[in-house]
Amino acid sequence: ILLDKDGKRKHTRPTFSGQQIFALEKTFEQTKYLAGPERARLAYSLGMTESQVKVWFQNRRTKWRKKHAAEMATAKKKQDSETERLKGASENEEEDDDYNKPLDPNSDDEKITQLLKKHKPGGGGLLLHPAEGEASV
Repeated sequence: ILLDKDGKRKHTRPTFSGQQIFALEKTFEQTKYLAGPERARLAYSLGMTESQVKVWFQNRRTKWRKKHAAEMATAKKKQDSETERLKGASENEEEDDDYNKPLDPNSDDEKITQLLKKHKPGGGGLLLHPAEGEASV
């Protein structure tokens, strides 16, 4: 028994064996909360007090909630960035109404060429009707 400077009992933190922690973790995977009789059985089988099992489960739930909250926040950030990306794409589509409309076969080749240059990397290099004397690419 440890005593503090005033001669009172000093609380020591219990250390659990690997086997005890393994059994506690396995039980926690199955259920996050233990009822009284389940807690008593588990404590007895592991050579622990019911209070130790109770506190271990309380602490483990807190750790689980923090981890779960962090994962949810990460997933939300990812979803928000994807939503922003899609929103940006839809705004670009609105700007590109001319590009999304069906082409009129009788329309001006210059207009088609401008649209292709705008939407193809490298300026489009595609020539629909080469002028006389020019070779098509």
